[in-house]
Amino acid sequence: MRRLKLVLLAFAVAALASFGIAACGDDDEGDGGGGGEDVSDASFDLTVGALVPLTGDLSQFGPPGQKAAELAIEEASAALEEAGADITVTMETADTQTEPQAAQTAAQQLVSNGATCLVGPWASGETVPVGRSVAARSEVPLISPSATSPEITDLPDNGFVFRTAPSDALQGQVLADVVEQELGSADATVSLAARNDPYGEGIVNEFKAAWEAKGGTTTGPVLYDPELSSYNSEANQIVEGDPDQFVIIDFEEPYNRLGAALARTGSFDPHNLWTADGLAFEDGVPKSIPNDALAGAKGTRPSSPEDTDTAKAFDDLYKQAPGAKSRGTFDAQNFDAATLCVLAAVAAGSNEGPAIAEKIQEVASPPGTKYDFTQLADAIKALQAGEDIDFEGASGPLDLDDNGDPVVAFYERYEYDDQGKFSIVETVEKQAE
Repeated sequence: MRRLKLVLLAFAVAALASFGIAACGDDDEGDGGGGGEDVSDASFDLTVGALVPLTGDLSQFGPPGQKAAELAIEEASAALEEAGADITVTMETADTQTEPQAAQTAAQQLVSNGATCLVGPWASGETVPVGRSVAARSEVPLISPSATSPEITDLPDNGFVFRTAPSDALQGQVLADVVEQELGSADATVSLAARNDPYGEGIVNEFKAAWEAKGGTTTGPVLYDPELSSYNSEANQIVEGDPDQFVIIDFEEPYNRLGAALARTGSFDPHNLWTADGLAFEDGVPKSIPNDALAGAKGTRPSSPEDTDTAKAFDDLYKQAPGAKSRGTFDAQNFDAATLCVLAAVAAGSNEGPAIAEKIQEVASPPGTKYDFTQLADAIKALQAGEDIDFEGASGPLDLDDNGDPVVAFYERYEYDDQGKFSIVETVEKQAE
């Protein structure tokens, strides 16, 4: 009984607010597992709502993310049919426009249309208000694939916000580690700057704490408004004192303007710049950003293991399916988020939001028999029989702590050459302490 409904809802809602690529809340339920009573007789229809940035600053992530979620629902539908479950799953998709108010409007519309589990939004600045005003109030779980701000770990969301991407509390530490590795020591002064939102401030503050703990020195951070028309003053503050290195956390917009202002100072060398996922462009430095503002820079971004059978199977599935051909950062995480919605509903024997929320951590974490998406039918049968499972994601282990945060993270260290060509240098694994 397969049926897949993909409806794109566009919302022309303007918002003046900051945003950033974080998510999670105060999940006090569950010690892992996913087992419980026999729910083999459960019968219901489940609607998953996908919040993706098809327009706005994060629009580069939208098409791959949407495609990944669609594939997850298709795989789950086939597995439910194979398992003989009297459960159908459909998906509705909405554009968040990478704006907090538009994201809230989109989420409310999806819930009104019957969605009882949400995947997305992608930016931290979207996830914070959606988690508070929609997920917590409507009692509908939200699983963000990419919202990484540390602020979301302690978000007062009543246990309804989760994420399949790690907190930037980890990325800030990893970034400090790779800068130290590159320089050979922490005996350097690093100038810090970031867009003034949960994403930018989260990473740069975690880097500051980690770098200073290593014995290094920092200046700043200079936190700037993403809506400014000129960044000359901010650029002068960033280069003041002739620092050894720079850490700047931003998106393409407004870094295209800030980067140009930095280049005009005559005191900025992008070979000394470190950044994160918001400025990771696999097609190379975009035309909107001057080469002398980003070419030669290095950075880190959340990733997933590529050498596991599960990762290879997802890569094959993605590339063989119609639609966007290029992979995008966080596509595997969105695939996993949508799959978790389905597995948690099966484990709960219900399509009710509170029941699904209670099972998300359990099906994603040990103890339990490990299953990946190629074994979904068997995982569904196990859950219906009341058995424990530990779902292994396409993005890696999805072991979630009591705040809904992954406890194991993978990061890619990347760099641009002098012509602005992008390449991956290495993959780093980080365990939450």
